[in-house]
Amino acid sequence: MIRRFLAAGALALMPALAQAGDFSEFRPIGFSNHGGVFAFEEFGTQDGSGFAYANRYYIDTTTDSYLPGTPIRVTLEDGTTNVNDARAEAAAQAASIEQTSGAADDPGIFAAFQPATEKSSDGFFLRYQSFAIEPFPGGAWSVELTEKTLDPSSNCTAFDRADKGFRLEMKETNGTPRSIVLHDDTSIPNSRRCPISYRIAGAMTHANPDGSTTHAILVLVRSIGFEGPDGRFIAVTRRID
Repeated sequence: MIRRFLAAGALALMPALAQAGDFSEFRPIGFSNHGGVFAFEEFGTQDGSGFAYANRYYIDTTTDSYLPGTPIRVTLEDGTTNVNDARAEAAAQAASIEQTSGAADDPGIFAAFQPATEKSSDGFFLRYQSFAIEPFPGGAWSVELTEKTLDPSSNCTAFDRADKGFRLEMKETNGTPRSIVLHDDTSIPNSRRCPISYRIAGAMTHANPDGSTTHAILVLVRSIGFEGPDGRFIAVTRRID
């Protein structure tokens, strides 16, 4: 009887799952030894098409901009392939960039993580320590995200909800109240795929040889998808003395 009930429950869920958007998985690639480059990958299966995809991002942390020739985006339009195939293809395409940039030389510290499945946070505020040490020698760091309404990007004017940008501010550095604007949208890029909301997804840190610390604040972008909202990651980076 219990097995029959569980099977019926699973079947009842299948139509809802079949009409759901897709949220990508996040994996860090790492930092260069000097902290000047941060890289990560995201991957998953597209809603609608069912195609496997994998994207790899390489960011110059001194300018918070992508390295030339990146991001690397792979979509395998073949139903016989899977996510691991897409990840392998993206890694192969990025191999020379990864080697020359040193983006995988140091794993860095995963200081905090709150993915879409995390329900104890509203996603607009994150407080963390920069390194896993006890007793911790310094203070905490904190960041705050604020959504803002802007004109939709050129690809998204048909959707009245796709008008969300964001502002990201560091409110505390090493235990000291600060106000450092890390990012403030003035327009919405097409690469965000018609965004409808944002949440802080986590933070990664790296201790640099010059005494500074590189912070990579992860932001989950919820955008209009084919069968429901989709989730993709961006990272806002900053070197702080």
